[in-house]
Amino acid sequence: MNRVRSAIGLNENIQKNYTGSGITVAILDSGIVPHVDFDDRIVAFADFVSGKTIPYDDNGHGTHIAGILGGSGKRSKGKYAGIAPECRFVVGKVLNRRGNGNLADILKGIRWCIQHRAMYGIRIINISVGMMKDAMPEMEEKLNRLVEEAWEQGMVVVCAAGNNGPDPGSVTIPGNVKTVITVGAADEMIFPMPGKNPAVSVRPQEHHSGYSGRGPTKECIVKPEILAPGTEITSCYGHNGYTKKTGTSMAVPVVSGAVALMLQKDPAMTPVEVKLRLYERSVPMENSYGSKTWGKLYIPYLLL
Repeated sequence: MNRVRSAIGLNENIQKNYTGSGITVAILDSGIVPHVDFDDRIVAFADFVSGKTIPYDDNGHGTHIAGILGGSGKRSKGKYAGIAPECRFVVGKVLNRRGNGNLADILKGIRWCIQHRAMYGIRIINISVGMMKDAMPEMEEKLNRLVEEAWEQGMVVVCAAGNNGPDPGSVTIPGNVKTVITVGAADEMIFPMPGKNPAVSVRPQEHHSGYSGRGPTKECIVKPEILAPGTEITSCYGHNGYTKKTGTSMAVPVVSGAVALMLQKDPAMTPVEVKLRLYERSVPMENSYGSKTWGKLYIPYLLL
């Protein structure tokens, strides 16, 4: 995570002022373990797989995601701290112990977030889950409607592009939904040139990771919109440990954490305004596969 924070420009001066404090993020994944790095910030847990009430994670994926997004780094003395280390977590378990899930449970999770938005103050929904496009059309239509409803209620929905790249049209559900912010993985660190202008030069070898899903969607929408580090990311595992994982799943909470910092700075921002700022202030970058994106996440520009 030290490498990730450096790549997206999250330095100590920024972190002193912006930690995600006061922002609640819903994570729809395999669950969460009360890792020491989460302190007492797990404020709600809902299990759509087995119906349990006590937070658990029998796969480990969700705990890893939560650590990237908002782990305090206490156990590692800050080395593996997340992007928004003081945010609150609301967790919906939609994946089983093998890391498998279905669109029906994701729909339940989004609906639950909508129903409990006001109770927990949910501002962001992180969905590091991707399914291939074999869902029934009516299920996809339900998903579109629920995402639109979440946005209208003020929740920013951030999804993974999936790991089925680099072929065109390989973005997975629900990352192919027009409204959501879809995140791909970039496998090189980007250090923009100094200055406040987002239109800066970057090193030409920087590109999408080979596994990262590509657009466009069948409606010819640019996907993923934004790229973030996702390869070999070390984050929380179990109650006190850490482990390394790779995928667009890992890039999503980097962006969700950045959005939490933006909302801490400007609490009145709407999801549309958040998405517009990501568009306007991403770092343009060359990609090797001909896939269009807005560019790479760079936090100092987002907090100008």
